[in-house]
Amino acid sequence: MAETKDGFVLDCSVTMAWCFDDEGSPYTRSVRDSSAEVRAVVPTIWPLEMANAAIVGERRKRLDQARSQRFFALLSALPIVVDEETGVRAMSDIVHLARANDLSAYGAAYLELAIRRGLPLACLDGKLKPAASAAGASIYMT
Repeated sequence: MAETKDGFVLDCSVTMAWCFDDEGSPYTRSVRDSSAEVRAVVPTIWPLEMANAAIVGERRKRLDQARSQRFFALLSALPIVVDEETGVRAMSDIVHLARANDLSAYGAAYLELAIRRGLPLACLDGKLKPAASAAGASIYMT
């Protein structure tokens, strides 16, 4: 069996569309399907963003605990790698990208990871996509 290779940086906006049916699209489903074949890479904030989005979704009655658990099981089954360098770069490269592109530090963390790893970014975020293009990072196309 061939080794799974890093294929793209997975933004939380795409991942959450896998949890909430009304946010899904052909693009998000295609990214999910391709993540079984190539490894997605995420910054260290991603697991907390997933947990928080599920909790907020439960509080807003968009999903229940059982659906949250199924979502977490799906994520655990996929070859998603958490990059351990995000924290080291938070107060340097990430802050610089956030300032230069009018992004949150969270969004800039995904952009920094895509640039550093030379990977395309799977993203739906309206500010992050043009920032990625401006910074020379590509958007993941399935």
